[in-house]
Amino acid sequence: MKKIYTIFALSAASIAFAQIQKVEPAFWWKGMKNPELQILVYGKDIANNEIELSDNIQIKDIQKVENPNYVFITVNTNEINVPSFKINLKKGKKNISSYSYELKQRLPGSADRESFTSKDVMYLIMPDRFANGNPSNDNTKDTAEKSDRKNPGGRHGGDIEGIIKNLDYLKELGVTAVWNTPLLEDNEPSYSYHGYAQSDYYKIDPRYGSNEDYKRMADELHKRNMKLIMDYVTNHWGSQSWIIKDLPAKDWIHYWKDGEKGFKRSNYRMTTQFDTNAAKVDMENCMDGWFDTTMPDMNQSNPLVVNYMVQNAIWWAEFAGLDGLRVDTYSYNDKKGISEWTKRITDEYPNFNIVGEVWMHNQAQISYWQKDSKISAIENYNSYLPSVMDFTLHDAIGQVFKENSGWDSGMQRVYDNFANDFLYPDINNILVFAENHDTQRFNQTYPKVEDYKLVMSLISTVRGIPQLYYGSEIGMSGDKATKGDGDIRRDFPGGWNGDANNAFVKSGRTDSQNQYFAFTKKLLNWRKGKEVIHTGKTKNYVPQNNVFVYFRYNEKESVMVVVNNNEKEQTIDMKHFSESLNGFTKGKDIISEKEMSIQNTLTIPAKTPMVIELQN
Repeated sequence: MKKIYTIFALSAASIAFAQIQKVEPAFWWKGMKNPELQILVYGKDIANNEIELSDNIQIKDIQKVENPNYVFITVNTNEINVPSFKINLKKGKKNISSYSYELKQRLPGSADRESFTSKDVMYLIMPDRFANGNPSNDNTKDTAEKSDRKNPGGRHGGDIEGIIKNLDYLKELGVTAVWNTPLLEDNEPSYSYHGYAQSDYYKIDPRYGSNEDYKRMADELHKRNMKLIMDYVTNHWGSQSWIIKDLPAKDWIHYWKDGEKGFKRSNYRMTTQFDTNAAKVDMENCMDGWFDTTMPDMNQSNPLVVNYMVQNAIWWAEFAGLDGLRVDTYSYNDKKGISEWTKRITDEYPNFNIVGEVWMHNQAQISYWQKDSKISAIENYNSYLPSVMDFTLHDAIGQVFKENSGWDSGMQRVYDNFANDFLYPDINNILVFAENHDTQRFNQTYPKVEDYKLVMSLISTVRGIPQLYYGSEIGMSGDKATKGDGDIRRDFPGGWNGDANNAFVKSGRTDSQNQYFAFTKKLLNWRKGKEVIHTGKTKNYVPQNNVFVYFRYNEKESVMVVVNNNEKEQTIDMKHFSESLNGFTKGKDIISEKEMSIQNTLTIPAKTPMVIELQN
């Protein structure tokens, strides 16, 4: 333990007497389904003193840990009938430090808030690279890394204000939900812009703005009937976290005795999490290994760690009015701990959606992690995670539009992906995407707008929740393979004063950018009102000549989607689709806005999608 404190010690030499230096969460709410609240109280040797609460409030439990700088106090908020009370630190009869703790009233309907669903289109933003709305916060005295827009791996200055100023752009595009990569403080000395090595879980990074700015962004989204999704990281914290620097206990993180300063890199073999024959050493190396030297791996088998994370996620949901969470590296967490974390949050908010990053390449393995999976039930495990990400569809998309038709190539890859939908317990609640902040840019792999139209038509009309990555809608590209992450996270043109090209407005976009944007806008705004796409059933037809046809239908309407991935015009015989046409004789392609007969044959131009609303 002394070794760990030496490595992560937080200097307190200037503190002459025990003082309450920090309290987390800083305040809470009355009326929660779970009335128990565990308050972390921190200060030099604070555990060597007595703690009592004012107003005759009873402490249900006091938990002390190895590090005397921490005390964890549990209270029952249902038994507290005052809006605020004091946490008093005492030495004998003398009161030496106090903290005024507030219990706020929850907003009406907070527990039953709506979340993101298949009705939504999610837009992924890397805030540092989207728009710089407030240049005055590019550098702050309390953060180490300074702005350097010339450095692809450095801070560029994008912030919350830049997102707020461009919400109308997203609204016009047809976006209904915004997922930002982490906005909490990441105070690593370099490469901190991505935000996944967080140093303070209750504080927005000042280079992005303040906690109040984050709440204002949520409010501005809600005014536009849009939703805010927080990117939450449970698996690892940042090395600069104040808690990591002064660990409550040695088992707060996975500290490897045979590693360098506690570090041992994960083997990343997630299959060990459900392989019934996996060696224990490999399972532990995956689950307990660190992502990087700057990202200590959190120990979710420690109840205090799980409780801290549960309360933190709920605190942000209440404070900012969150509409959902995206969880980074979900399947690297301790299985039991992350299951408890997820269930406790969704118990508090029954309609709350949480999508987990399960980056695997097999549908059975991904579906293992979705709530009520029959695959995980084999091992009597339930993650309680409502939504997962369709990485196998992403894998297919990365190849299919540059392939000819074959037994297992071309559009057959997409069909084969959907043929495994039976493995998912809730097929409408999975995230579908062509790219994200960790993958090769789609427009880099397929530089022609014709291919962009094919993939957008696909992910916008299949089951699930479509997710776009910022800038794709104007043709932004980036080469991860040879230039690294910085190239797939370029600055959005027009987000900085002095940018020659302002793609946030039609007049500032190039002809090519407007072509991408106009197509996306038409498709997404059409999708908004289409229940048949949100929750309708699907009928797939085996691709022929690189043409994939499927139908989305319900009792009210039917939509025929045709994706012609062939380099040549194709004519298809409509008799082949008679069971889905079922009396329909004509239709209107919402992309070209042309009406057409569907009684005999249908001709589709090369590399062209059609989304046909069927009519009698």
